[in-house]
Amino acid sequence: MKLSRCLLSFLAIAWFVQGCAFSRGTLGDEIQSEVVATIQKGTTTKEEVLHLLGAPDRLLPLNGRDVFQYYRYDAKAGSLLLILLNFTRLSIKSDDLFVILNRDGIVEDVISSRRTDNLEFRFWPF
Repeated sequence: MKLSRCLLSFLAIAWFVQGCAFSRGTLGDEIQSEVVATIQKGTTTKEEVLHLLGAPDRLLPLNGRDVFQYYRYDAKAGSLLLILLNFTRLSIKSDDLFVILNRDGIVEDVISSRRTDNLEFRFWPF
């Protein structure tokens, strides 16, 4: 009787301790499409890019050129938390903008991608 009561108590505690968790996080500022559209290849200067977008998240040197990288990461996670075993499904997407400047500080190319719009929670962690 004592063993069954102890086992029943353990199962009740295990039932109430388990649970689900949802979390979301973002890194970086949103990249405004309207601002990116104002950057013109061959005419926009380095100073104008800095004025429009602010300091880059990453500055990469590339064969004497400067590459400004701006990014925004969006992450969503759903977790099933059990006593001995936890499962998590993590979804990460990013918006990236690369502005390539020539040796004279003029925009040579603009490369952008936008992928965070339709990032959804996926509840089941398998």
